[in-house]
Amino acid sequence: MAARAYWQGQIKLALVSIPVEIYSATRSGATVSFKQIHEPSGKPVHYEKVVTGIGPVDKDEIMKGYEVAKGEYVLLEQDEIDAVKLESKKTLELTQFVDADAVDVLYYEKPFFVVPADDLANEAFIVLREALKRTRKVGLGQLALRGREYVVSLKPSGRGMVLETLRYADEMEKAQGYFREIPDDEPEGELLELAEALIDRKSGPFHPQEYHDRYVDALRDLIERKRKARGKKIIEDDEPSDAAKGSNVVDLMAALRQSMGGKGGASSSKKSAPKKPAAKKAAAAKPAKRADRKRA
Repeated sequence: MAARAYWQGQIKLALVSIPVEIYSATRSGATVSFKQIHEPSGKPVHYEKVVTGIGPVDKDEIMKGYEVAKGEYVLLEQDEIDAVKLESKKTLELTQFVDADAVDVLYYEKPFFVVPADDLANEAFIVLREALKRTRKVGLGQLALRGREYVVSLKPSGRGMVLETLRYADEMEKAQGYFREIPDDEPEGELLELAEALIDRKSGPFHPQEYHDRYVDALRDLIERKRKARGKKIIEDDEPSDAAKGSNVVDLMAALRQSMGGKGGASSSKKSAPKKPAAKKAAAAKPAKRADRKRA
C-alpha cells in the first residue's frame, strides 16, 4: 500500500488482539488558495516569528509553553510531550458496542480506513468485521492520535472496516437553544402527503462523483477573466430580484403542487405514493418528536 499509515497498533477485544493500520479516508478537495501580495511591488508578503522587544527569532529557540498564570509559562520540549504514557497510543480497546444508529450524526468527525497489519491478522480481522455486520453494532473505544485522545467508533465497510473519530459531549452545542422557538405543530395531512410524494420522486441512489465544488469553479473562472481583463475590476451583480427575495411561501399547497409538476394536487400524489391516513401518521409522529427533543 503506497500511502503511509496514519496510526499502527492493535484492536483489542477482551483477550483477542488484532494488529491493524489505519489510513485517512479523506483528502483535501480542490481549492483555490490565495497569497497576500504587496500591491506596489507585486511581491508576496512573508511572516517572521517575532518576540516583543527582541525582534525576529530562530526556529530552534522556540518551545511549547502552557500559561499557568498571567505571563508565566511552563515550557515543554517535544520529546517530553511525546513520552506521555497512554495505553490508547498503541491499543484501541473496544469497551462497548451500540446499535449502528445509536450515535447521533453530529458526533462523527473524521473517517479512517482500517486494514489488517499483516496476513496473520486477517482471520481475526474478518471475524470481527462479520460479527459487527451480523449484529448491526458499532464498536466504541478510545484512541490517542496526534497529541489527543479521541472517542472512536468501528464499523464494517466492504472487505474492511472504518474507524471514525467522535466529538466529546462537551464539544457539542445544546440543540434546545436553537430549536426551542420552532412550533411543535402537526402539519396538515394533505401537505404532508405532497411533501412525501415530492421526496419519493427525487429519491435515488447516492452518487458522490456527481457533486463538485461549484464555488471553486466560479473562482477559477473569475481568475481567468481577471487575467484576460489585465487587472480591470470585475464585479457581478448577482443579487436576486425583489420577486425572488420574497421567497416566503404564502401558499404552501400551491407551491408543493407546482413542484410536483402539474395540477394533479393531492389526488395525483396519492396515486404515486400511497400513504397511511394523516391522522394516524400525525399521532405516531408526535411521541418521536418528544423523544428527539429529549435526546437533544
